[in-house]
Amino acid sequence: MNFDYFEYTNQGGRDYNEDCVGSKVYEQDAIFVVADGLGGHSYGEIASGCVVDTLVDDFNMGIDDIHVWINQEIEKANQLVLETQKEKRAVLKSTAALLTVQGKKLTFAHVGDSRLYFIHSNEIKYFTEDHSVAYKKFKAGEITRENIPSDDDQSRLLRSIGGEDHHEPSIFTYPLKAESGDAIMICSDGAWEYIADTEILIDYLKSADAKTWAENMLLRIMDRVDGKNDNLSITTVILE
Repeated sequence: MNFDYFEYTNQGGRDYNEDCVGSKVYEQDAIFVVADGLGGHSYGEIASGCVVDTLVDDFNMGIDDIHVWINQEIEKANQLVLETQKEKRAVLKSTAALLTVQGKKLTFAHVGDSRLYFIHSNEIKYFTEDHSVAYKKFKAGEITRENIPSDDDQSRLLRSIGGEDHHEPSIFTYPLKAESGDAIMICSDGAWEYIADTEILIDYLKSADAKTWAENMLLRIMDRVDGKNDNLSITTVILE
């Protein structure tokens, strides 16, 4: 399994970029992470950095139970963020969305509202479900999924890394073996707020590689932001 991937992060219209992206790639195994820090005045950057550094630094080949490992690593990152809160005497938290590849086994995980989309056989087969009040309203039928970005409760998270509780990840291992052409997009809410599922798929289908795919989506996003937009981060991965 070869990996064609591209990572991008931008502060958008904010004074600080509190997003963080990271990856570690071996010959057959890999991890890709996007984290969105919460806290302002660069404290969010510290939180998201703790999350990405913990997951990427500790990832290695030969992990027996990836679900157990992800839970342990999120707990470890959570404790680091809690310790930093005490040192800084400030509230700082982070979301996370990640992909792990072990041979032909794909596992997806997230905490908060950073998202992951998985494309297989030219269809979006899986996407993460935000841990947010707005997403709960969508699931209850109160709003449509397309209304989530503009909903008043979009930023109210039900889970985040940096709390005594409510920081557990949702984890899903794809039941089939990964195939050449499978593709994954991981992003912060500053990206997905401005692009529809169908556009993510269309841009993948017309792109020759991971970098072009990301650039096509970024062109859409940049055309829609108002200059006061949130930090935005995108990681695209195409398996070969």
